[in-house]
Amino acid sequence: MDFTLSPRLEALRRRVAAFVEDRLLPLEQDPASFGEGEHIRWELVEQLRREVQDLGLWAPQVSRERGGLGCSMTEMAVLYEEMGRSRFGPVCFNCAAPDDGNMMCLERCADEAQKDRWLDPIVRGEVRSAIVMTEPHPGAGSDPAGMTRTRAERRGDRYVVHGRKWFITGAEGAKHFILLARTADDRRRGLTAMMFHADQPGWRIVRRIPIMGPEEHGGHCELEFDGLEVPEENVLLGEGLGMRVVLTRLARARLTHCMRWLGMARRALEICEPYIREREAFGRRLVELESVQQMLGEAAMRIEIGRLLVMRAAFELDRGGRANREVSMAKIQVADTLHHAIDTAIQLMGALGYSKDTPLEWMYRYARQARLVDGASEVHRMVVARELLQRGRDFYAWPS
Repeated sequence: MDFTLSPRLEALRRRVAAFVEDRLLPLEQDPASFGEGEHIRWELVEQLRREVQDLGLWAPQVSRERGGLGCSMTEMAVLYEEMGRSRFGPVCFNCAAPDDGNMMCLERCADEAQKDRWLDPIVRGEVRSAIVMTEPHPGAGSDPAGMTRTRAERRGDRYVVHGRKWFITGAEGAKHFILLARTADDRRRGLTAMMFHADQPGWRIVRRIPIMGPEEHGGHCELEFDGLEVPEENVLLGEGLGMRVVLTRLARARLTHCMRWLGMARRALEICEPYIREREAFGRRLVELESVQQMLGEAAMRIEIGRLLVMRAAFELDRGGRANREVSMAKIQVADTLHHAIDTAIQLMGALGYSKDTPLEWMYRYARQARLVDGASEVHRMVVARELLQRGRDFYAWPS
């Protein structure tokens, strides 16, 4: 791999970084920027999105033909990391979950008519979206193939859906939904992915589930389906191919989570650095203490390891590989790194870091979900171990 950034990518990176630094970070200090659930007010999001579009920095993950920048996964890694330095960054560039993963999924799995109807409005920022997959016990969480609680029965030219889902990110306010439902008992080809619109009857939001950390726009919701009818033309790829749709989405969505988290991990160290340079204890500045340098060095090294693993996985996806182990290793490392970097910054800043006078306490609560979303870390370790056992010494082979 060549880590040299092309002139075009470096120019984009600088422009993204400048917008984050000059426009977004100051807004984090203004209480008027926030709405319900500790997230940025949607009216402000819409204003900032227009500014991003005017700057030509909109939707890097989408092809130019459909209104994006047409970036590769390795290029996205560079840009998403810069966006991730601000809690407001990803949503303002139209790179926040779940829209981010949904757009990448639809561009790869939808036919042209479906893209026109379901993808393009998300790309333009006219509607928000959600993916409806996770089920309450005894349904499926990190193992979509084990889904049992949501079924779609074929009736003529449409499917009728009954069941229940939960922890559906962004469901409140979303208009376009990707639904995964069981259409047969076959474990491999028994799931089907289909699109539905928020205005269709036959479903409802049961509740918005309270969570430990800050809310996303639209919350994390529990949904009930009681006769939702989905025309067959809204099925992605075909009946029984839902797992293919899910795996196409998750590989890239998991990795873009990591890209954004690396930016937040960097930001945590940036927040604490001025403090430790100025704060004195026992006649010395904190930054001069070897114990402090050990903590900083460890956190910085973990971030750099995470960056390398993300780039390795992005490289594999760009060359057409499935990147199962690469994405899983990146997900494990970066999720742990995010928590470690924020925890280190809080520890170095003491009571100030624990207070709400800095963003660190918000970041700390946010970081806990990183080891759960898009597959728990334990599941990803199983993926890595399975590949090691299957491939043996070839597990460590260099790309060819």
